[in-house]
Amino acid sequence: MIGLFGGTFDPIHHGHLRVALDVHQALGFDELRFLPLNVAVHRDQPHASGAQRRAMLAAAVAGERGFRIDDRELRRPGRSYTVDTLASIRAEVGEREAICLLVGADAFNGFFDWHRPYAILELAHLVVMLRPGTSLQREPELRNEVERRRTRRRGDLADAPAGRIWLESVTQLDISSTRIRQMLAVGRSPRYLLPDPVLELIRRDGCYLGERQAMSSERQVGR
Repeated sequence: MIGLFGGTFDPIHHGHLRVALDVHQALGFDELRFLPLNVAVHRDQPHASGAQRRAMLAAAVAGERGFRIDDRELRRPGRSYTVDTLASIRAEVGEREAICLLVGADAFNGFFDWHRPYAILELAHLVVMLRPGTSLQREPELRNEVERRRTRRRGDLADAPAGRIWLESVTQLDISSTRIRQMLAVGRSPRYLLPDPVLELIRRDGCYLGERQAMSSERQVGR
């Protein structure tokens, strides 16, 4: 059984890593793949380059058994549609392998705004990560699919290649990539919010110097 966790990871931080480990331990994946996207569809575009974000991911997951990086979206031009990525992975692993796509509750609440959502469910299970205090929308179509597809039995995921929905409670860490970039922009250290090797790469490569320069320009204009 393969887990897939996609995102900008701009930069990756302990919030990403903790929830990934929560799900990995709960469901016992053979491997959990982190998939950094190339061109975002439903969010702002990444600030760091694909190569920089991949390097940060590699530094973050080094030594964590079962975690690996899948950079196919970075290598594929154009928008990073989940359905295309799943189809590519499905073609490689075969029709019988169980694939579990990890999604946050907020993203799942807008699932039917995604590109070809029902095709996604034909290619993978959905593992919805619920932090304390979060809830699912009561939108009828989404509610109906959760009621029809939800399972509380891990074996139902392992025994089928796709089509189920699993709800998993995960650890709440109030950390965001946006906040980390903002801290870097004003010269504050985000240490302990992300792995030290990731912070070392950020400082070495100057991944987010643009934020500092932009804020400096805004202050000058405001004088």
